[in-house]
Amino acid sequence: MSPARKALISITSAQATLFQGKETTGLFISEALHPYNVLVAAGFEVDLASETGTYTADWLSQQPDFLNGEDLKTWADTSSDFRKKLDNMPKAADVDGSQYGVFYASAGHAALIDYPRATSLQAIAEQVWANGGVVASVCHGPAIFTNILDRGTGEPIIKGRRITGFTTEAEDTMGIMTDLRSWNAEMVEELAMRLGAKYERSSGIWDDFHVIDGRLVTGQNPASAASTARAVVDVFESL
Repeated sequence: MSPARKALISITSAQATLFQGKETTGLFISEALHPYNVLVAAGFEVDLASETGTYTADWLSQQPDFLNGEDLKTWADTSSDFRKKLDNMPKAADVDGSQYGVFYASAGHAALIDYPRATSLQAIAEQVWANGGVVASVCHGPAIFTNILDRGTGEPIIKGRRITGFTTEAEDTMGIMTDLRSWNAEMVEELAMRLGAKYERSSGIWDDFHVIDGRLVTGQNPASAASTARAVVDVFESL
């Protein structure tokens, strides 16, 4: 039996400051909005959930370079389907993971804080994987893989697989590594190495780049959110 044509996009519920307290990080808006749009257009029923049922919008994701045109209109319209689902999303613990054929971890730097400990979100992803569905992430989303296991082997689902995510070079380029280390955060590349995954990246830190390894689909950065979701649809169609 093929997995249900339903997708859950996970949202970070954490928030923190960056740049010596000047800016606030949380959900990177387009990393949830772009996959939402792609999956809805592909005929998926799409739900959103965070560990606490709440979110904070990341400051950088609201800047014109990252949020403009139709995306900005959708975000600014609190009655849009996306905003209604985001602003009224359930706690992950109240979500039945067996309903979904796709789990897509959106992110933002704040995901490095809550995703490694987001046991209810991880349980949903683990269920989707166990049921033969597609598990995906973008940017800092791989932080969720910290405790997502393959129930058949008891090993991390990314062990021995190829993944991508936000580069350590990009963190350095942004000048925020000191802030991130103050959270005791593990970088995506470090996580991949620790869990036995093979980390891949594009030469450019802001390139649109994603990696497909079986039912695992990962994107490198905000620019990759839509192409990653399109790849998810393609993989799902092949199941």
